[in-house]
Amino acid sequence: MATPRVFIVRHGETEWSLDGRHTGTSDIPLTATGERRVRSTGKALVGEDRLIVPQQLAHIYVSPRTRAQRTFELLNLGIKDPLPWKAHGVTPEKIEGNACEARVEITPDIREWDYGDYEGVTSAQIRDRREKEGLGRNWDIWADGCPGGEGPDEVTARVDRLIKEIREKWHAPVIGKPKSEVQRGDVLIVAHGHILRAFAMRWAGKTLQDGPAFLLEAGGIGTLAYEHHSLEEPAILLGGAFIVPEARDLASP
Repeated sequence: MATPRVFIVRHGETEWSLDGRHTGTSDIPLTATGERRVRSTGKALVGEDRLIVPQQLAHIYVSPRTRAQRTFELLNLGIKDPLPWKAHGVTPEKIEGNACEARVEITPDIREWDYGDYEGVTSAQIRDRREKEGLGRNWDIWADGCPGGEGPDEVTARVDRLIKEIREKWHAPVIGKPKSEVQRGDVLIVAHGHILRAFAMRWAGKTLQDGPAFLLEAGGIGTLAYEHHSLEEPAILLGGAFIVPEARDLASP
């Protein structure tokens, strides 16, 4: 198995994500459907025999926005310590086997892209507005950024800062070590669509100007890792398997 890993989770569906409106600083709640989907995702992908094993998480980063924090609550990892925020809804009943000792940290470095003047506006509306302003319709957030908000260089700086911390603090101590010596090394991030795509591009060594090479649906989960157990070879893990006991673990003594 490719370890250690970073699991990136986009918050569940909101009314604005349904409409395609850029949602940065606005705190829009999940829809009822969004909550149900995230609950289902947690049941399917979180557990001691699933893709995300709570016991293997070393640290968890969550955006300051309510929609990301509620998404994390609904994933139901069985966090041991109190959350660093007041619960945003009914807490799901804990699932047996989900017991996570990782600390949950709110970090502004993984907040959504600041859309500035384009907050709450769709891409089509932005292009219409720019055409009227004489700027042309070929707007690309990865190259042009947002007036009154953030540009690609500013976003790059903060995701690079978080990537550096993850590699130095959580991955360097465990990468390449025998499985028997590694208890926890995975990291979980719960945030937003554009910032997580930017994070993935920078993880793989691409500039944001290289374009949106990745998509991440509302409530979706992506996985980042390394090739050859090397910090110098970050990679996108295109498909991750569930955890199952190895044959020797099942053998009778």
